[in-house]
Amino acid sequence: MITIYDWFGYEMPIKERYKLIKEAGFDGVLLWWSDGFGRDCFGRNDYRNGPQIAREAGLFIENIHTPVQNQNDLWLDNLDGEALTDCYLQCVEDCAKFEIPTMVVHLPSEDNQCNALGLDRIKKIAEKAEQLGIKVALENLRNFANLSYVLEQVDSMSIGFCYDCCHHNNYNQGYDLLSMYGSRLMAIHLHDNGGSRAQHQLPFDGRIDWSTTMKKIAQTNYSGATALEPMNWDYKDLSAEEFLKEAFERAKRLEALKLQIPSLS
Repeated sequence: MITIYDWFGYEMPIKERYKLIKEAGFDGVLLWWSDGFGRDCFGRNDYRNGPQIAREAGLFIENIHTPVQNQNDLWLDNLDGEALTDCYLQCVEDCAKFEIPTMVVHLPSEDNQCNALGLDRIKKIAEKAEQLGIKVALENLRNFANLSYVLEQVDSMSIGFCYDCCHHNNYNQGYDLLSMYGSRLMAIHLHDNGGSRAQHQLPFDGRIDWSTTMKKIAQTNYSGATALEPMNWDYKDLSAEEFLKEAFERAKRLEALKLQIPSLS
């Protein structure tokens, strides 16, 4: 099973986007769940129409990515902190409503240390997720202290780990995250760390050791899809169709490594 983050670049209507993703060979998508960053420019609340449009295109929905613009507010004892908590609680309800099993969340960065209020908010989100049967996957970024603290303090089947291999290689190489939290793995983001922004490149175009990465993912017994999260930032010479075709071929190489099948490339 191979999936891709739905907003990989290129301006086009959402129906055309999902049609091209399906035609490239992908089985499913990871949805961006916000109108932030200008990603709703083709229609009001397009992102909330995404699940139906994706399914009409023959794609399954692996997870949603919650808004990230205000991620550092979660621990704050003010209206901004309450608003972000309410946003995440709404995302849990949206997952249940749209029959999407998992949501990915960014915890605050390292210089925003988790406090008792923040932990209580995570537990409130976990309680709602447990009630509705939704998984909340916390993604690794520049947030290792907060990520490790929350995973250690919140004992809930609904709170787990989203492994981003590029963020790991860029920010936390000293920690074996998959060995530490692989038993709670709920989602993965696969992209490489080369290019103009040192992230979101197609696999095999950067410096990540993919053989080791895919072996470690396989060792966690993670049953989810091989999920890509590339952007077209360094591939402006490719059309959307060409970019997706290349992304799918790279994903098949990753699948071969995970399954220990010799790659044909």
